[in-house]
Amino acid sequence: MMFLLACSSNPEKTVDELFAPYRGDDKPGAAVLVIADGKPLLTRCYGMADIEKGIPVTPATNFRLASVSKQFTAAAIQLLVEEDKLDYDTTLRQIFPDFPDYAKSITIRNILQHTSGLIAYEDLIPDSATVPVKDRDVLEMMKTQDSTYFTPGSAYRYSNTGYAVLAMVVEKLSGQSFAEFLHDRIFQPLGMDSTVAFEKGISEVPQRAYGYAVHADSIEFSDQSMTSSVLGDGGIYSSLNDLFRWDQALYSEKL
Repeated sequence: MMFLLACSSNPEKTVDELFAPYRGDDKPGAAVLVIADGKPLLTRCYGMADIEKGIPVTPATNFRLASVSKQFTAAAIQLLVEEDKLDYDTTLRQIFPDFPDYAKSITIRNILQHTSGLIAYEDLIPDSATVPVKDRDVLEMMKTQDSTYFTPGSAYRYSNTGYAVLAMVVEKLSGQSFAEFLHDRIFQPLGMDSTVAFEKGISEVPQRAYGYAVHADSIEFSDQSMTSSVLGDGGIYSSLNDLFRWDQALYSEKL
C-alpha cells in the first residue's frame, strides 16, 4: 500500500498512528510520502514488501498502483491529443470501425470522464476462466456487446472497461504497445526509471511489493487476479521515489 499525502504541519505523529497496523516483519507493508509546498516533508515506510523473503518496504519499493494507474492512461491520451492524432470528441467507432453501432456516440471525453456507459468487463469473465484477461481481450469483449448501461454522456458510472479501451486506443494511434508508449513518452523522460506497466514474461518489476489478503487470524499471499494483466485500468507498478517525480512533473512542462 502506498500513499502520497499533502499536508502542511506536524504530520509525523498522525502518520505513525495511522499506519501502526502495518508495522512488523510479519505484516504487508505501506509507504507514505508527505509533500508540502512541492517538497518532501516526511517519508515513512512500514512492514514488508515480501514477507516470505523478509524484504522490508523502502521508498524504492514498487507497488501495484491499481486504479491510480488510470492517471497515466489519461496522460497518454492527452499526449496523443496534443499531437493531433485524435481529439476529445473523437468517437470510439472512428478509431475502431469494427465496433458495433453503439460506439458511434461514445467519445474519448466520455471514456475519460467515466460517462461512456461501457459494460463492465469484469462481469463478462466466465467463472471457468484460467488465463488472465488483457486490454485487447477487453476490447474484443466490447465488440460483442450491443448496448451500454445508459446513453453515453447522460450519467456517470466508474469504468475500468473504459480505461482498458483507452490503452488500446493508444496502441492503435501510436503504433507502439501501451507499455512501450508509457515508458518512452512518460516514465523515461521524467526519470521514473523503476516504474513499469507490468507484462508477465516481458517486463520485470524491480524491488516489488507483493500482495496479501489479511484475515482475522492469518495473512495469505494473494498477489494476482484474473484482471491483474489489464494495464490501462490498473497494471502499473511504481514507487514513492518515482511518484514524487510524477507529482512534480504535473506542475511543469516536462511532458
